Amino acid sequence: MGADGFADRAGREQRAIGERVRKRTTGTPAQLTAREAQIARLASDGLSNPEIAAQLFMSPRTVEYHLRKVFAKLAISSRGQLHGALANSRSGGQQQTP
Repeated sequence: MGADGFADRAGREQRAIGERVRKRTTGTPAQLTAREAQIARLASDGLSNPEIAAQLFMSPRTVEYHLRKVFAKLAISSRGQLHGALANSRSGGQQQTP
């Protein structure tokens, strides 16, 4: 029994006790949260984690956590890719014409 089997069983059990079951989606990754977008913009502007942390009153480790989530959601692996990925996510993944 794979993960889908467990998910189906859990859904049946939740419905049996009257809980609402959210429909699972396998489409595109979730959009960035407001905090993730804010941190991603600052990182794409060239700020370091400690600089972002000081500006947003949080720890550098928290900034790192949010950036890992941003990288996963945007399917990128470095800060150098942030600027292009953010531009694509704002335009819905479509190329902008000059």
